[in-house]
Order: sequence, then structure tokens, then C-alpha cells
Amino acid sequence: MRRQTLYAGAVLALAAMGAVMAGSALGLELESVALLGAAMGAVVALVPDRTPTTQLAGFAAGFVIGWSGYIFRAQFMPDTTAGRAVAVGFVVMACVAVAFLTNDRITLWTVILGAGAFAGAYEFAYNQAPPEILSTSVSTATTMAFNVALGFLAGVVAGPVVAGAQGMRRGRPTPDAPEGDHVDAPVEAPVATSAAATDEREFTTLSEFMKETVR
Repeated sequence: MRRQTLYAGAVLALAAMGAVMAGSALGLELESVALLGAAMGAVVALVPDRTPTTQLAGFAAGFVIGWSGYIFRAQFMPDTTAGRAVAVGFVVMACVAVAFLTNDRITLWTVILGAGAFAGAYEFAYNQAPPEILSTSVSTATTMAFNVALGFLAGVVAGPVVAGAQGMRRGRPTPDAPEGDHVDAPVEAPVATSAAATDEREFTTLSEFMKETVR
């Protein structure tokens, strides 16, 4: 089990390192969300709930909902505690609606995870310049999507190994009991089914039978 864990960890570490190096080579600012995006993508691929593609679809739906929540907040909500609370409620209820409308084929946790991932990556940039939401949100969405994709691919590669190890651990047979420890079960005495079965008294005359019946 420990070898499979080390293997999965090595694959995910390489994915996160690859995201940072690719961002530097392409001139993209991926470092700030490299670990966050890679971790989210790996979780979507590794959790054995639905198929990885179904879970990725739920994550993508939540990601878009989280993005639209910031647009809703910037366009219609005041920059107050009440406005932020309404925007958060809008995002959560939209995530619930996705799970409800798909009859839980897309599970709620994947949608919530996608919305939370976008919020975690974008909240600071939004607070720095709310009027620039169109440009900053697109930049954040692009960098997060790239990192999530790398983490998801790493999780797909490591997933079969981890799942196989977990299945072997759950299916490990229990040791058989020693042959000398067999104990014979006690034999229960038969229980009488009626009072008539226990009373087998014989009557020699009709008068004795009548006396016993009246008694």
C-alpha cells in the first residue's frame, strides 16, 4: 500500500512541478495556483464515486457557476457583507440545482468543489480590482483550467494503481481457525409442543377419565 501511495504522490508532484515550469516557459502566471489546481484535478480523478469524466463534468459545471457568481456579484450586488452573502447563496443554490436536475448523476460535491476552486483562486484578484473582472477572471480561469487539467491527468494515471491497492487491502482474506479449535455445538433438548405430549397417563376406567377431566 505504501508503494502505491508513493507512486501516486510522485506522479502528482511531477504534475505540479510541470505546471510551474510550463508557466515560466510560456510566460504565464501559473505559480500562484499551481498546487491548488493540480490538487483539485487529482481529487476529481482519484475519488471513487462516479467515473472520472462524470466527476470532471461536475467540477467544470461548478467552476463556471463560481465564475458566474462573481459576475453576478460585480453587476448586481453592492460591495457589502449582505451583497457578498447573497452572491454566495446564489452560487450554492446553483450547484444544488445541477445535482438535482441530473438526478445525482453529477454529484453535489463535484459541483461545489469546482465553485470553491474558482473562488479560492480568484477572490484576492477580484478584491484588488472589482471593475476589471472581465480581464482578471478570464486570466484566472485559464490558469486554473490548465493546472486542473494537469492534476486530473496525473490522477487518471495514478488512479488504477491506487484503486488496485485499496481493493487488495479491502479484499484481504482472514486467516482460518486452527483445526484443533473446533467446538461442537451443544445439542438442545427437544421442547414439548403441547401439554398433552408430556402427559401420557393411561386411564383404566371411564370414571377415572371423567374425574381427571373435571379436575
